[in-house]
Amino acid sequence: MYDEEQQPEHGPLAGFTVGVTAARRADELGALLRRRGAGVLHAPALRIVPLADDSELLAATKEIIDQVPDVVVATTAIGFRGWVEAADGWGLGEQLLGRLRGARLLARGPKVKGAIRAAGLTEEWSPSSESLAEVLDRLLEEGVDGHRIAVQLHGEPLPGFVESLRAAGAEVLPVPVYRWMPPEDLGPLDRLLDAAVTRGLDAVTFTSAPAAASLLSRAEDRGLLDELLSALAHDVLAACVGPVTALPLQAHGVQTVQPERFRLGPLVQLLCQELPARARSLPVAGHRVEIRGHAVLVDDDLRPVPPAGMALLRALARRPGWVVARADLLRALPGAGRDEHAVETAMARLRTALGAPKLIQTVVKRGYRLALDPAADEKYADA
Repeated sequence: MYDEEQQPEHGPLAGFTVGVTAARRADELGALLRRRGAGVLHAPALRIVPLADDSELLAATKEIIDQVPDVVVATTAIGFRGWVEAADGWGLGEQLLGRLRGARLLARGPKVKGAIRAAGLTEEWSPSSESLAEVLDRLLEEGVDGHRIAVQLHGEPLPGFVESLRAAGAEVLPVPVYRWMPPEDLGPLDRLLDAAVTRGLDAVTFTSAPAAASLLSRAEDRGLLDELLSALAHDVLAACVGPVTALPLQAHGVQTVQPERFRLGPLVQLLCQELPARARSLPVAGHRVEIRGHAVLVDDDLRPVPPAGMALLRALARRPGWVVARADLLRALPGAGRDEHAVETAMARLRTALGAPKLIQTVVKRGYRLALDPAADEKYADA
């Protein structure tokens, strides 16, 4: 649902709406975005299903207890903790920890290291990049032929990771600790998808590859995949917490942005840079007008604008200073039909929302134009 809390007027994300697809830590991410002024639409794209009663996890656990592996790769903190908790539930916790003490433990990142140490174990190594690719490179450089390697999966098979180890001669034991499943209630995800394809969102955040894959899959089920890909290509920024998360999107040709550090805070800071940089800023009627997602900054005053008004304003801003005919503006209005009176009504509401009626001029019998400052006319003459 849309967040209706009072938004700071001058936050870097004020006037923008960001979709959040996370199942975990969504409240934390949403709070970080709202604190910087964003409107938030949250729709978990998946749910995490623990496998405490799953025969695959129990079988893998027993196999490790029966024969300790040479290497154990822990990929996520929640997954490692879930594994130990599930083993405790089966009465196998101490046996599992005892076997893990006899193996080389590799942790993908600091959070996984924390989970390993909380269990009374010590990791041998962890990459500074937090990248599984670096873990794979290290293992292959050391040589894995004939080695037995257990890999804690994080919801879905790791693309290329297990296959590369097996191709190099390792015996790989996957440990499926939990699975990603579609959400039980698809309503919120459908609303987020609809908002994305209608450009009601300025950005969508992804914190896991399965969440990105789930949104794409739902779009395909609804016959909206091409529309979603078009929106992500041109108008809606796809922001991923890291390169692994971005893989399903990149496989569909979607360009993504990612922070240098794979954390929620840097992800939000990246949005604070990217979204304002994408906003159109124009000198109009002696004012500085910056067109954001669902609001307009008129000088330093943030003015919320209804969707119909934003559609008109964007149509005018495509060729600032030029007259746009009513018929063209009518086509820009969502669901307006054929009555040009709808343009006049929406234009009156837009002028009221902007609080500066002279920003938009009526050109009798022709249409409307942004009252671009004379000094800027030459710059935009060929826009």
